[in-house]
Amino acid sequence: MSKPSPIEFARQVRQEVSKVTWPTRKETGITTLMVFIMVVVASLFFLVVDIGLSKAVEFVLGFGA
Repeated sequence: MSKPSPIEFARQVRQEVSKVTWPTRKETGITTLMVFIMVVVASLFFLVVDIGLSKAVEFVLGFGA
């Protein structure tokens, strides 16, 4: 398979870009909000897990004292 010329390549890129379905402003806003919400939920989850594991390690290591 040979490489297309730069002009042919640019034409093919324009054809492919015209096939893309771009999200609306509303869809982008909703998706962004959902990402922020999921970041907060994941952060809280890992905070709780970290505190729990920290307490468990302190409890286990406290047996030797």
